[in-house]
Amino acid sequence: MELPLDVKKLSAEYKRWYESLQPIEGVPTITVDEVAAKVASFYEKIRGVVDWREEHLLRKTAIERILKRRMLLGTKEDFAEPFVQELVRGGHFPNERIPITKITEIQRIVEKYFYLLEHSPQDGAEKMLAELRMWLLGVAASEIEETLAPPIRERALIQFMIDDMKERVQLQNGGDMEEGERNLQISVAVQRALFKLDEATIIHHLLEQKYQDWREPASVTLQQLASQLPKIKNELYVVIHHSFGERFYQLMEKYDSSYLIIGDILSAHPTDFEQFSSDPAAMENAVQENYASRLQKLGGKMRRAAFYSTISVLLTKVLVAFAIEIPLDKYVTGDFSQTVLFLSVTIPPLLMLLLVLSTKTTTEENFQRLMMEVMKIVYGKRGEDRLEIPVPRRKRPLLEGFISILYLLSFLFSFGLISWGLWKLDFSLLSIIIFLFFVSLVAFGGTKIRQRGRELLIGKEKQGFLYTIFDLFSLPIIHTGRWLSRQVAKYNILIVIFNFLIEIPFQVFIEFLEQWRSFLREKREEVH
Repeated sequence: MELPLDVKKLSAEYKRWYESLQPIEGVPTITVDEVAAKVASFYEKIRGVVDWREEHLLRKTAIERILKRRMLLGTKEDFAEPFVQELVRGGHFPNERIPITKITEIQRIVEKYFYLLEHSPQDGAEKMLAELRMWLLGVAASEIEETLAPPIRERALIQFMIDDMKERVQLQNGGDMEEGERNLQISVAVQRALFKLDEATIIHHLLEQKYQDWREPASVTLQQLASQLPKIKNELYVVIHHSFGERFYQLMEKYDSSYLIIGDILSAHPTDFEQFSSDPAAMENAVQENYASRLQKLGGKMRRAAFYSTISVLLTKVLVAFAIEIPLDKYVTGDFSQTVLFLSVTIPPLLMLLLVLSTKTTTEENFQRLMMEVMKIVYGKRGEDRLEIPVPRRKRPLLEGFISILYLLSFLFSFGLISWGLWKLDFSLLSIIIFLFFVSLVAFGGTKIRQRGRELLIGKEKQGFLYTIFDLFSLPIIHTGRWLSRQVAKYNILIVIFNFLIEIPFQVFIEFLEQWRSFLREKREEVH
């Protein structure tokens, strides 16, 4: 059976990805000391518990963190080699696999971002300049990650789904949006849905799309980019936070599962996919096998998310309890209670555990729908399917006002009911405030993880009346947690302690350990 041209093109990209993984003989690679690497890798695991992130963001987050620290404490000269070595020692990239030529590429990237930071307009408010710096370093971390581990197959699958969705997606009732704007929103939504890429990575891809020479800009282009950096940031913010963006994302999220399965099958058959797919029965078996495999991996991912997120919440809650709640309740208000302390420390992590472990991942009906979608995409039968983006109805001020009042009442009821229950359990006012703070963060974090657990669900999810009632009273808590999480990310005391009081001395020790072992190895070789 003849495959469509776009599927053949996708298959060719997966073959190119497979060939890129084959080791090249005679090319020197970046090597770090194994003992130092084990110590550094152990630290990164501890760090991952305290500063928990979703698995697909761990490496990029580590690159950004190390990049910020080294740029703050060092200079751009000879920056790349110790920087990449630290990433390899931490287990973020494999030892003895990255060609040493990558150091030159990373050095060039770092110098580019140093230049942009140094020559961007400096006449704004301090807060605005700090935000611009953090924004740019996030983009730099994405570019560095993709340079050290080129995501050939991921970007090929993203482009495949984007091209497919451009043909299938339309706004409801011919909504008013230019084709270029629509395509841009499809691109952003697919990247968010398919591989859960963060904002900085998507911005990096948009910059590459907007500026063809972004990777190696000429000096004139670099000067222009630096002078226009705040303007570029604002333009991309508008794209990322488009008023229709969430509607595009929700649609892509409902139909990304079939593309993920196609990617899995291509990964298993990178060199013979065209021949393999000529047998529809073999393709159906492959869909079933890869669906079961992805479901099993998803279960493991959810269990790890449950463990790490629960431990992270527990550690933070214990720290707050010992630093704030216990001293104030014991020595200021005189309301200290061991029972209250126990409930205050244990309930938030248990709530996180419950939210994550109760996630619904699939159904038999869902599998059949996914099978049909995959077969239609692979064999070019999906052209007639049209997917609609719902256009918001015209707002009615009176109705909008009533809904806003209802939402405010649900907000007051939700937090009021919890506060009343805690008061009856003899919680002090401070303990109630801290408890509500953690419950809101847990509700938001747990909901995000639950959404990740539904990555194999396709199409619309049925929601009954009881679900609507539950939403009415839980959404205020979740949205509060969303706002609080952004503030905590800026002012997380544990992270500050790790970054400046632990991590910097630790990295100095690790580099000393590696050099000391290298010195001993050289002396041992001299004995003959």
